[in-house]
Order: sequence, then structure tokens, then C-alpha cells
Amino acid sequence: MLKVKNIMTKELITVSPETEIVHATKLLLENRINGVPVTDETGKLVGILCQTDLIAQQKKLAIPSFFTFLNGFIALTSMKQFEKQVQKIAATTVAQAMTPSPVTVRPDTSIEEVAALMVDNNFHTIPVVGTYLWNLKTQVVMPLIWV
Repeated sequence: MLKVKNIMTKELITVSPETEIVHATKLLLENRINGVPVTDETGKLVGILCQTDLIAQQKKLAIPSFFTFLNGFIALTSMKQFEKQVQKIAATTVAQAMTPSPVTVRPDTSIEEVAALMVDNNFHTIPVVGTYLWNLKTQVVMPLIWV
């Protein structure tokens, strides 16, 4: 059975939470990758920044609907979700746009399991953690940083 570790390459690319969005976008475009792991100063995986996170910056912001009741306003949509959207649209650093605590897989995970995870959850990039941290994009796994 084919495992994730059988299709790994050895290219290292990560960003920190403090990286500017413009720089992170340039990295994705220049390296023709969909996403990049976000690591802290110790190399720990803290998030992932994908093209979909960057596309969110181009999205029009829908103003939440409210109704009044007894001189008060009640939101018909989640204010927490609205705040998240505003934060992603206005992001200037990776920390503001990334998806924190991403789903990960291990090097000994089967390709079938990873494929199912990607299809079922509409993921395009999944970090692989173990001895190294890797980025899984469709059928390519790239080691990104020592953990």
C-alpha cells in the first residue's frame, strides 16, 4: 500500500505568523504551490495559509442582517463569523489570514486515507507531521521544516 512517505520531495518552504501577506502570496505564486505551513520561532506548526485564505481578501463583505426587538438589535447571522471575515479581508500578516491548527497526517498514512480526507473536507493542502513537517498537495508531499 502506497504511503505518504513514499511520495515526498525535499523542498523547504514555511512562513511565520508575522510574515506580510504580500510576501506570503509571492512565495505561493513563485513556487506554484497552493499553501504553506505557518510555524512559530521554534518550528512548531501553528497554522496553514492557503490560496483560499488569500482569495477571501477579495470577497465582498456581506453586512449582517439584524432585527429590532424591545429597543435592542438581534443579529440574524453569527457576529463571530462576520468578525472572522472582516479579519481575513483586512489581513496584513499571515497570522490574520491563516487557518489555525490545521488538520495533519503522518508519513505512514496511506494515500487512500489522505485522498478521502482531502475530498471529504475540500482540502487542497494538508501538512504531514512526524520527523519532518511536510506539505501535501494532491500527489506531491514536500518536507518543509524539522519538527
